[in-house]
Amino acid sequence: MQKYCLALDLKDDPQLIAEYKAYHKNVWPAIITSIKEAGITVLDIYCVGNRMFMIIEATADFSFEKKSAMDAANSTVQEWETLMWKFQQALPWAEPGQKWLLMEKIFELP
Repeated sequence: MQKYCLALDLKDDPQLIAEYKAYHKNVWPAIITSIKEAGITVLDIYCVGNRMFMIIEATADFSFEKKSAMDAANSTVQEWETLMWKFQQALPWAEPGQKWLLMEKIFELP
């Protein structure tokens, strides 16, 4: 099992943040299916202020490259991502077009 942590910001607007959270209480079924088909077994998103953290647990054969290719070929995922970008904003150090950024693990409880 692999574990990944990622970060992304929401636009700092309470109404948009509330709307984003509402969408995530009822994620489209096709999005859930696409996540599971990519080999992701656990996906949790946490929010503080407008900063979000995503924790993913995935099977050994999971890769972000494979997930990206699957997403690019799925029009429903593309529609969801376009909709979500209305609420999201890239982290200040992100490259153009980058959304969720992989975080570096710096500590583990011994």
